[in-house]
Amino acid sequence: MNIGNEAQFQIYQMRLTGQYRDEALCISVEDWVARAREVLSPEAFWYLAGASGRGETMRANEEAFAKWRIVPRVFRDVSDRDLSLELFGERLPYPVLLAPIGVQSILHADGEVAAARGAAKLGLPYIVSSASTMSLETIAEKAPGATLWFQLYWSRDRDVAQSFVRRAEAAGCKALVVTLDTPMMAWRERDLERAYLPFLLGEGLGNYVSDPAFRAKLRRSPEEDPAGAILLWTQIFGNPGLTWDDLEWLREETDLPLLLKGILHPDDAEEAFRRGADGIIVSNHGGRQVDGAVASLDALVAIRERVGREKVVLMDGGVRRGSDVVKAMALGATAVLVGRLYGYGLAVDGERGVETVLRYLLADFDLTMALSGHRSLSALDANALAHS
Repeated sequence: MNIGNEAQFQIYQMRLTGQYRDEALCISVEDWVARAREVLSPEAFWYLAGASGRGETMRANEEAFAKWRIVPRVFRDVSDRDLSLELFGERLPYPVLLAPIGVQSILHADGEVAAARGAAKLGLPYIVSSASTMSLETIAEKAPGATLWFQLYWSRDRDVAQSFVRRAEAAGCKALVVTLDTPMMAWRERDLERAYLPFLLGEGLGNYVSDPAFRAKLRRSPEEDPAGAILLWTQIFGNPGLTWDDLEWLREETDLPLLLKGILHPDDAEEAFRRGADGIIVSNHGGRQVDGAVASLDALVAIRERVGREKVVLMDGGVRRGSDVVKAMALGATAVLVGRLYGYGLAVDGERGVETVLRYLLADFDLTMALSGHRSLSALDANALAHS
């Protein structure tokens, strides 16, 4: 049985088996958001749900999907679907990855470990953030079945950046994702209203305070002087001086597949591959950086047209439902990343919440594929859609 049919009937059978309870009906994205808002502090909720400026970019990400309509086809055998793909030598069951989200301890006590475990239950890769509260090694140890990638915030201190890469390799990460759109934090009104930056409270520094290169630059250990460690973090986080020429150093530092995240312009996409990137992630950081920026889906169309069909081009931004995954894949995404969506699941019910919200997304995706007449990812292209 495919995941869509299975997930549906599991829900319906809950009433027949006496397992029905109100919480089980947290199905829609809107339900998960509302429940997360109930359980989180206002500071934590808006850190997850908020955006930069007026939130125009975040809204544009979701609205971009509405500009496309799926055109279902009939009389096609869709009784069995294969939604898997091969990515950097790994066979993934679905074209979905968990985007890096920092500071997950503000969402749930089990934080990144719970998210990685939830992803592992479905075989989805989990991208560990440089800004995770738990260290990379702790996540790898406590979520042994997870496929991990590592997201690098390229520190202005090269020793720390190099150490992070070495640790990612040692922990068994399958790829390195370099976030380029956050050399500094944007004007995020919701966070500023509450004067809330969790890093200044010691949250989200797990990879820094455990890093030997970082610790070597401190007068006293983070355990003895937490404030000193926080101060050093503020001094080395981000690197606004980076240029394309710096990529050569990083490319020589690792044999891991190297993906550049935050690409929105076709010229930058082309340059990324010319400079040795193995893939790119079309992303505007979920609308948290440049307010009024182009939607990720719109950028994807132009970028795919420029770089061709063979390059690895992932997309991040605005994916909320199965139909969004179908549209993104049809418009050229190799796979998609989801971020806030699993963050809401984590807030509501920890590991089980992450697994549940992702299972529902995949079920919706599977059913949408079948009902639109497609049984594999290779069958999807722009002909599956009509522009609204």
